[in-house]
Amino acid sequence: MKIVETYSHLNGLEFLLVHKPELWQELQSVIKQVDAEACKNKVSKEKRMQGKKLYSPVEMNGMFKALLGQEKWHESRVNYWVTKDARLIRKTLPLPADEQKREIEEAGEAAIFSYNQTDFVKDRVAIEVQFGKYSFVAYDLFVKHLAFYVGDQIDVGIEILPMKSLQSQMSSGVAYYEGELYNVVRQGRGVPAVPLVLVGIEA
Repeated sequence: MKIVETYSHLNGLEFLLVHKPELWQELQSVIKQVDAEACKNKVSKEKRMQGKKLYSPVEMNGMFKALLGQEKWHESRVNYWVTKDARLIRKTLPLPADEQKREIEEAGEAAIFSYNQTDFVKDRVAIEVQFGKYSFVAYDLFVKHLAFYVGDQIDVGIEILPMKSLQSQMSSGVAYYEGELYNVVRQGRGVPAVPLVLVGIEA
């Protein structure tokens, strides 16, 4: 596969090029090693593409997982505690998880455990490979990467998406680069408040 487009939000790509160039090179190498044609084995059951061979999102995800795993990218999670009181959440948000729980309970509220997980983290950079539905990408960009950034676990998040040209040869409902770029740009320059790199790939 190959990278055909990138978008740098809040100088995410510039940060990588200056501070983590080896990780950016590593990611480019991994993407080149993903054999998309080997994943073109899903036979469509949809009326508009019945019988046509499509790229399998599951198999492409599997290749990325194996290749990134070889480079020591690993799963990570951020734990936190929530409650029904917005003012209390604002107060506890910057605290470590154990202190969040204590503050909430001392205020007489119920502390509810929650977490965000990302599949690939290395040296304070997170990668999400997204061949899923539109809602998953919004969650990655506006919740997941942000949670890891606010939790001081990462400095930048990378979102890998198919270009429309690739997405059109996959199952319906898969998000694509151009659509998600629009969604990010529409929010304005400072939202989400985390440095990001959107990466658009083709076979």
